[in-house]
Amino acid sequence: MAKGFSGGVHPHEEKYTEKIAIEAMPLPKRVYIPFSQHTGKPALPLVKKGDEVKVGTKIGEADGFISSSVHSSISGTVVDIKKYPHPVVGESLCCIIESNNQDEWEQGVKVKQNYESLSRKELIEIIKEAGIVGLGGAAFPTYVKLSPPEGKKIDTIIINGCECEPMLTADHRLILEYPIGIIEGAGLFQRVLDAPRLIFAIENNKLDAADVLKKEGVEVVILKTKYPQGAEKQLIKAVLNREVPRGGLPMDVGCVVQNVGTAYAAFQAAKYRKPLIDRVVTVTGDGIKEPKNLLVRIGTRAIDVINHCGGYTNPPKKIIFGGPMMGIAQFTDEVPVIKGTSGIIVRARAQTFPEGPCVRCASCIDVCPMGLMPTEIYKFVKNRRFKTAKEFGALDCIECGCCAYSCPARIPLVHYIKYGKAEIRRTEKK
Repeated sequence: MAKGFSGGVHPHEEKYTEKIAIEAMPLPKRVYIPFSQHTGKPALPLVKKGDEVKVGTKIGEADGFISSSVHSSISGTVVDIKKYPHPVVGESLCCIIESNNQDEWEQGVKVKQNYESLSRKELIEIIKEAGIVGLGGAAFPTYVKLSPPEGKKIDTIIINGCECEPMLTADHRLILEYPIGIIEGAGLFQRVLDAPRLIFAIENNKLDAADVLKKEGVEVVILKTKYPQGAEKQLIKAVLNREVPRGGLPMDVGCVVQNVGTAYAAFQAAKYRKPLIDRVVTVTGDGIKEPKNLLVRIGTRAIDVINHCGGYTNPPKKIIFGGPMMGIAQFTDEVPVIKGTSGIIVRARAQTFPEGPCVRCASCIDVCPMGLMPTEIYKFVKNRRFKTAKEFGALDCIECGCCAYSCPARIPLVHYIKYGKAEIRRTEKK
C-alpha cells in the first residue's frame, strides 16, 4: 500500500449506492444549460432564441485559453437565453432548450472514428471541441491540463478513482461498468503527454474496482481510505511521495492527475466525437425515496432528477450538489446539473449548531492536509486582516472541510477562509 499524506479525516462513508448500477435517466422535457460550467471564463453564446438544436450542437464557444465549449444535451428549440439559478455561482447566463422528444444527434456525433492514428495535436483539439472538463468537481478544462508549457516534462499520469467524498459512488460504478473505456481514455492522455507511467489510484474500500482494472493489465496503486485522498496534491504525495510546491501545480513535479470520469469522457470524444452532454450523478440521502446512480443530461433540473428517484421522503432541509464535505447547499431545487455535478444529496434532517469560541485544541491544525493553521487564518479573516491571512497561507486552502469537521466549537472555518480568499483576490484585483 502506498504512503499516505499528513492530516485528513475519516468521516462515515455512507456509500449506500455502491451496489446500484448506473441507470440512464429519461430525457428531460426542458434543460437549462449554463454557459459557465468550468473553471475560467464563461463560454460565448452561439445560439439565440428560436434556434433549432440537436444533441451535441455547440451552443457556446470557449472564450480564451482557460474556458470550455458548451453543447446542447437534447434536441429541440432554444426558448430563451437569460440569467438562471446556478449551483456554484448562484446565477449565470443560461440557454433554455425545450425538447422535441426526438433525441436527434448532430451530424458526425456518435459515429465510430479511427482515433488510434490521431496525432497529439488532433487529440487535444478533439478534447477541447468536446468541452471536456475535470469531472471530479473542479471542472478545469482538460485540454489545458494536456498542454503543459515548454520545459514541463510529465513522467506520470495518475487516474483518480479514489472518490473519497462520503456518500458518492458514481466513479466507483463507472470503473466497474466501463473499465475499458476509462483505460483507453487514460491511454489517450498518456499518448498526448508522452508520459512513461500511467497509474490508477484506488482507495481500499473499492477493492472490486481495483481488481477489475488489474485484470486489464494496468498499474493500480491501493490507497488507505482517508479524506481528502482524491485531492490532487494529497494524491501525488500518497502515490509518488512528491510534494507540489506552494502555489504550484502538479506539472511542477512531473505529474498530471485526471478523474476516471474525465478519462471516459475523453475516450467517448475521441472514438465517437461525442461532446460532454451527460455525466453520472449519485442521488442519495435520507430525503430521497430511491437512491440511484444516474446518467443525467447536462442541464437537467435537480427536481426532475429527484422526482425520477421517487421524490422526497419529507420536505427537504438541505439539498447539496457534490459530496457532504465539499458540496454546496442549494437555495432552490430548480438548479441544473452541470459538468461538475458529482452528486445530489437530499437531507430530510439537517442539524445546525451555534458557533462557539475557539478552545485552542489544535484539532483543525492536526487534520489540515495542507499543513495550515485554520484557526489563525479564521481569526485574521474575522478581524479583516486579509493581508496577514494571506501570509498564513489562506490561498493554499483547498476548502476540503477537514478543519470544520473536526472543530469541537463548531466554527465554520471553511466559510471564513473562503470569504477571506475572495476578499484577498478582490483587493489584489483592485
